[in-house]
Amino acid sequence: MADQTVVGVDVGGSHITAARVDLKVGTLQPETLTRAHVQANGTKEEIIKAWTKHIQAAAGDKAKENTRIGIAMPGPFDYEKGISLMKFQDKYDALYGLHVKELLADELKLQPGQFRFMNDAACFLQGEAFGGAAKGAKQAIGVTLGTGLGSAIYKDGLAADAALWCVAYKDGIAEDYLSGRWLVKRYHSLSGVEVPHVKALIELLPEYPLVQEVFDEFGEELGRFLAPYIHQENSEMLVIGGNIAQSLELILPQLRQTLAEHAIAIPIKRAQLGEEAALIGAASLWEERPQ
Repeated sequence: MADQTVVGVDVGGSHITAARVDLKVGTLQPETLTRAHVQANGTKEEIIKAWTKHIQAAAGDKAKENTRIGIAMPGPFDYEKGISLMKFQDKYDALYGLHVKELLADELKLQPGQFRFMNDAACFLQGEAFGGAAKGAKQAIGVTLGTGLGSAIYKDGLAADAALWCVAYKDGIAEDYLSGRWLVKRYHSLSGVEVPHVKALIELLPEYPLVQEVFDEFGEELGRFLAPYIHQENSEMLVIGGNIAQSLELILPQLRQTLAEHAIAIPIKRAQLGEEAALIGAASLWEERPQ
């Protein structure tokens, strides 16, 4: 591993971020970081060229045979074979059914075996387990709370997408209740006041105590929803990321109380790596693991 160049890549719905990662210490090499907008509804050629341009920029001029690339990719996607299954999502439709691994390898003049893929939500938790808040944990559950709900389970050294966002919950799905949209909508329903986003809602504190009541309700909902999954997976830690995690203290007391009512007393940690988590998690797919 010492002579390998390992690149972590995070493919978003409208961007790509890439950087070399030092697997010995689990950190990015910041001077190699590159981020750019991608025309997600562009042609196959436009998308692949945009991705490869920034992967190459992050990899630099190192010997190509020693380059290893880990990619955090949204789904649906065949992560083992490297085939895109995204369709009718207004992103990357032009890649549907195509062997992305081979397309990237051809463009970069590498071998398909030099690429590994993982779900982007799983890469978040993989990164936090490798060098962040969940480091040292054997089994953990992670959620990202923001515009939507991301979730992953970590065990046996690897994270996997838990896809809890679409689980049936109350009269809808989990994401209807465990996202920034719910916070804004709930405050409006109780106060009659519209706010554009969660940040604006938080700015109303401490003048408007109703805001804290809404966050208390959110913490209770989160605890009630996650409790069975924490039991099921024997998780020893909960890691929370996403924009809402920046104000974790607003939901933490009620979240802890609700989990305690379900006989759960595990550490709840704010994600430490931010946007770097997916890059580090993707790169760590090349970490040598005991057989």
